[in-house]
Amino acid sequence: MTHKPAQSQPYPGATDQMTPRPRDEMADYTGSGLLAGRRALITGGDSGIGRAVAVAFAKQGADVAIAYLSEDADAERTAELVRAEGRRCLLMRGDLADEQHCNDVVARTIAEFDRIDVLVPHAATQRPVTDFARLDTEQLTRTFQVNVFSVFWLVRAALPHMPKGGSIVITGSINGLRGNKTLIDYAASKSAAMNLTLSLAQHLMDREIRVNCVAPGPVWTPLIPATLGTDAVEGFGEQAPMGRAAEPDEIAPSYVFFASNRLSSYYTGEVLAPTGGEIQAG
Repeated sequence: MTHKPAQSQPYPGATDQMTPRPRDEMADYTGSGLLAGRRALITGGDSGIGRAVAVAFAKQGADVAIAYLSEDADAERTAELVRAEGRRCLLMRGDLADEQHCNDVVARTIAEFDRIDVLVPHAATQRPVTDFARLDTEQLTRTFQVNVFSVFWLVRAALPHMPKGGSIVITGSINGLRGNKTLIDYAASKSAAMNLTLSLAQHLMDREIRVNCVAPGPVWTPLIPATLGTDAVEGFGEQAPMGRAAEPDEIAPSYVFFASNRLSSYYTGEVLAPTGGEIQAG
């Protein structure tokens, strides 16, 4: 177990400023052609879980388009890792809180790749509050624009370009399952995204497009030191039953599982929760 020391950095965070560096490059992962010839769009794919998913997909044979906010160095590193696997990588910078940008991300992906076989709306934002009365409308609106509205916009724009056998993998959170006293708007937004998974799974059944969700527990990514504050980062994740936060490399295989028809053809409307042993009722 690696103890996370107190630290902070400006939002949205950068991998090379973290101590310790997260394990997010899938260095020990070997692909087996599960996504050969597939084309994927991953938002928030520049670092953390998104980077690990992008590299895992590439190692499984997929071309990858990545949308990210402004973390250019992280995005370029992820693209380098994808291309090292002999796969194409498209990088798209911009704010997914903007509906037109979401439409543009899909349009650019289609222009480059012709179709989208796997859509991973992963980008998210969070900011803790210690007093509910201080959670203003501006923060609430932005949280839902990034974490929920962008999922709606991306799925709506992508669906005309997704063939039968396509897969949508939405990112939820342990906080969407059991709430969080300081990440109130974030937890609510993740609960909404997870419920959207269930509704879309039913709605798209006839089109043979599967919709599932990965809802991780604490994961060591740049978003943590960039949003939680120095004191909260100290010992991050040690409250989990396993006594530590996950590494992004440990979460990415869940996305491969849902993306691959060979592995999960009978799965839709499911929530997979890699939480380090935290048991959820229901």
